[in-house]
Amino acid sequence: MGLFDRFKKKTPAAPEQPETGTMYVYSEEELRAYEDFLSSRYGKFDRIFHEIVSPDIHLDVIVIHPTKEHPFYKLITMGMGAYRMQVPGELREYELERAELVTYLPADWQVYSDKEWDYWPIRWMKILARYPLEAETWLGLGHTVSTSAEDDAVAENAGFTGFLLLNALGLDREPLDFRLPSGERVNFYQMLPLYPEEVCFKLEHGIEALMERFGEEDRFPVINIHRKSYGPEKQP
Repeated sequence: MGLFDRFKKKTPAAPEQPETGTMYVYSEEELRAYEDFLSSRYGKFDRIFHEIVSPDIHLDVIVIHPTKEHPFYKLITMGMGAYRMQVPGELREYELERAELVTYLPADWQVYSDKEWDYWPIRWMKILARYPLEAETWLGLGHTVSTSAEDDAVAENAGFTGFLLLNALGLDREPLDFRLPSGERVNFYQMLPLYPEEVCFKLEHGIEALMERFGEEDRFPVINIHRKSYGPEKQP
């Protein structure tokens, strides 16, 4: 599904949309509750990538450094959930309107580099976070998105051409369960980058069939650009 054909790796351009002047942001009370929740699940924040220009939602990315117990980077968006996504009416009872994104990166990842082969996970967190607002749609568990109609790789050192959204797990491998002070639920989804054959397999056979093929070492998805493909073997 080439949902993001108009976004390019190096210069993703936002589509034209009516200039309503509306900004979707968490209130101070909501921000405090959100930060307190993440601190309770992850520990102290080591850095926050604050967005300088925010045309629609104010989207920051929280960075938590590797530790001895959890030797990988934890990146979590803060701001996507201020916008209520346009979820189909028949799914409203499941409280899917609000969401944030989580990504885990290896300890040797150059998180603060501006090189595309280092920056692409953050870039795609930002692209995915804004897409529901820009396209007047929604994203949730099991949605698969492609980088482009041409299946462009995310970077020259990584052959991934799409993403699968999974329910994010915290450091204890338990689901992240958070509600705003209003009682509204915020869902957390983890970006699992996929190879082109994995995208095709998922679209044909579904998320459960694809995840059954994954090895145990890749089920708690710290991004591994060297992992093998779990798609069907190519015929000679």
